Amino acid sequence: MKHCTRPLAPESAHLERVARSLLVLAVVVALWPASATAQVQQGPPPPQVGPERGSLVIVGGAMRSAEIYERFIQLAGGPDAHIVLVPTAGGAAEYDEFFQGMNAWREHGARNLTLLHTIDPEEADTDDFIEPLKTAGGVFFFGGRQWRLVDAYGGTKSEEAFREVLERGGVIGGSSAGASIQGSYLVRGDTRSNTVMMGDHERGFAYLRNVGIDQHVLRRNRQFDMVEVIEAHPELLGIGLDEDTALVVQGDRAEVIGRSYALIYDNQATTGNNGSFYFLAPGDRFNLATREGSRPTTSQSPIQGVEKKPWGSGS
Repeated sequence: MKHCTRPLAPESAHLERVARSLLVLAVVVALWPASATAQVQQGPPPPQVGPERGSLVIVGGAMRSAEIYERFIQLAGGPDAHIVLVPTAGGAAEYDEFFQGMNAWREHGARNLTLLHTIDPEEADTDDFIEPLKTAGGVFFFGGRQWRLVDAYGGTKSEEAFREVLERGGVIGGSSAGASIQGSYLVRGDTRSNTVMMGDHERGFAYLRNVGIDQHVLRRNRQFDMVEVIEAHPELLGIGLDEDTALVVQGDRAEVIGRSYALIYDNQATTGNNGSFYFLAPGDRFNLATREGSRPTTSQSPIQGVEKKPWGSGS
């Protein structure tokens, strides 16, 4: 008996192709590595240097620029956002609602301000003291001596509550001493003199990891002072800020605002033959993880004159 094979009808051939495609898809899905699925679900990696949530406004002292006040207030949630002001670095035993540091904030539109201060770490470690921080959209540290902030708040519930403001998506800022406290390494933290770069207090609040922050750098001719810190601690990134100038940080991205310059000290980057720092102007951007600056034009252009080359390696 002869067997003859007839071609499939068009509908049958289409169904067979669909079935084969579904089978291939099922095999691919079964073999897809779990790690790849997890990577897709996780999204981008967390920041290496800056905060995972929230923002920082780091000011080099003598803060007058409306741009800086307005950016901080906006990041805190607007004029009605609750902002906690911390004057402790100034060194007075007490502050009240007549503290003149509050005036500029009111003049720039902030309407919901709380002054928070103690020099007693036991008080700073109580639930009653930290109550205002639970509703804060922003915390701002005034200037003075940065070690006073460590002595009053370091290792207490207050330090934890400051960080929780960031974790809720709020903003932490500070000027002068309030800038330096935001780094992990506390520059000028000596109780004897503010001219000692590496003193008896070396731990900051570490909102920026592996970073030391100096302030008033050009106004007070301090631009070379950070070099000794980076030479002693080459793993650190050094940031210097001039007066009325701020670095606004979100994640590992930073932007310079205000009236003057930020300085970058990276022992793997030089200018010229052996220049140990370089300048970022207002509007410039900086990636804290890759330690690369850029200047917005029609595109992001690298900062001119900066070469990835270790300090002291010569030409």
